[in-house]
Amino acid sequence: MVQTKAEFISYQQTGYFSKIITDYLSQNNLLQNFYQHPANLPGIKEAITSRKKISTNRKLLVEQLEQQYHSITTSDTVKNNISALKDENTFTICTAHQPNIFTGHLYFIYKIIHTIKLADTLNHELPENKFVPVFYVGSEDADLEELGEVFINGEKHTWDTKQTGAVGRMLVDDELLKILKKIKGQLEVESFGKEVIDLVQECYIKGRTVQDACFCLVNKLFADHGLIVLLPDNAELKKEMIPVFEDDIFKNTPSEIVNKSTEHLAEYYKVQAYPREINLFYLKDNIRNRIVEHKGIYKIHDTAIQFTKEELQNELKNHPEKFSPNVILRALYQETILPNLVFVGGGGELAYWLELKDMFHHYNVPYPVLILRNSFLLINQKINSLIKKLSFDYNDIFKSEHELITDLVRKNTSHQLSLEKEKQQIASIYQEIKSSVTEIDTTLAKHVEALQAKLLKTLDKLEIKLLRAEKNKFEAQQKQVKKIRANFFPNDILQERVENFMPFYAKWGKEFINVIYDNSLIFEQEFCVIKEEE
Repeated sequence: MVQTKAEFISYQQTGYFSKIITDYLSQNNLLQNFYQHPANLPGIKEAITSRKKISTNRKLLVEQLEQQYHSITTSDTVKNNISALKDENTFTICTAHQPNIFTGHLYFIYKIIHTIKLADTLNHELPENKFVPVFYVGSEDADLEELGEVFINGEKHTWDTKQTGAVGRMLVDDELLKILKKIKGQLEVESFGKEVIDLVQECYIKGRTVQDACFCLVNKLFADHGLIVLLPDNAELKKEMIPVFEDDIFKNTPSEIVNKSTEHLAEYYKVQAYPREINLFYLKDNIRNRIVEHKGIYKIHDTAIQFTKEELQNELKNHPEKFSPNVILRALYQETILPNLVFVGGGGELAYWLELKDMFHHYNVPYPVLILRNSFLLINQKINSLIKKLSFDYNDIFKSEHELITDLVRKNTSHQLSLEKEKQQIASIYQEIKSSVTEIDTTLAKHVEALQAKLLKTLDKLEIKLLRAEKNKFEAQQKQVKKIRANFFPNDILQERVENFMPFYAKWGKEFINVIYDNSLIFEQEFCVIKEEE
């Protein structure tokens, strides 16, 4: 069993989170008009009250979920959770992500575990209701460049496929299986390497859609925790959105509402996403392209497909599955089809959700509690030993490479590198000189100040040279610092936004899931550093 120790620091202290997110976490007054409920237990209770006032088509939801799970083996817990959604006192706690190949980055796993942990906690705290965790698969995303890559121990693997359109509808092909074969060779040497490779291979079968492969893998990893996987690329579920989709296409109402919100938000923050006049894509075969209107004709961007207004109205009525919401409408679709209370998302996701509250109110859809997903930094035993050897504190590791090396040199050198004492002495001397010369001519004071500033600037440059010369004596330690930084922040990006879960599962087995679950906070909202102990 792996031995770990966790430490927590504030998100702001890491330096890797935007101002809008740190302000949201601190409940800054500037943002209070952009969300509905606070991210705490009282906020959850408020959300329950709001949600109970609006009916959700629970019968349809359960029917479609049962159909989605018809051909897949899952746990009794998942089956019971699906059935429980028929009850008006059952609510969902939701997170969402695109079907990145082999789950993509670590935070894919982190957000799911946070969602499960929150649902478990609420079931304990508010037993008069039932809470079930849901993973909403954004399978209609067409960004293959992002979804078709995976990093294993720092090595990038890219899916070289000629397929286009929605990634979730693409098929597992020989090129994708080539990547898995290569990863297999890297990971099977680890204690649980064969276990995790077998798990993935059972799901990524040639000819299966990427959406279904993702569904299979997430189910295998989290079915015992009762996680429901929802595939919203579904004609019956999209019928619930036809009135909104019509309003978007023919009246541009969502665009008008969200633009007003973004204008206000942009006064204080960088806006994450701007709406288009029409916020729907046309989804068919190997295309997912924007719908654009020009002189009463509705064209599918970069194709020869076009419709009159009446033709497009009929297409929407008869084939709602061909209409795919963009980032603005996706959130509304999710909250329309689910009896949802909480959305657990990353910093970028929460930033665009903060633009949407007025649109939710316009369509009378309850706005959920927004909770920033948990973030982790995983430190293996070897790197942990190196950090201890260099006498770094775990708060230090978020400093830049330059700052870390400078701190290390200053702590370990036997020579004086700071001339601060001398600078203070010089300041005192020049103050005496200034007092003397001003008795003769007050205009000379400025000249004395300029001479002092020039000398202090020269000493600053000397300090830099002293530090640079001393750093050269710590070449081995500098390489160790570079190794630590490369492990935690590849390309100066958080580990969780690059690495995949498989290398960690290969070493720790199912204990990897348990460790993340045990150290997942609920409402506390702090960054977690997990160290593997000897």
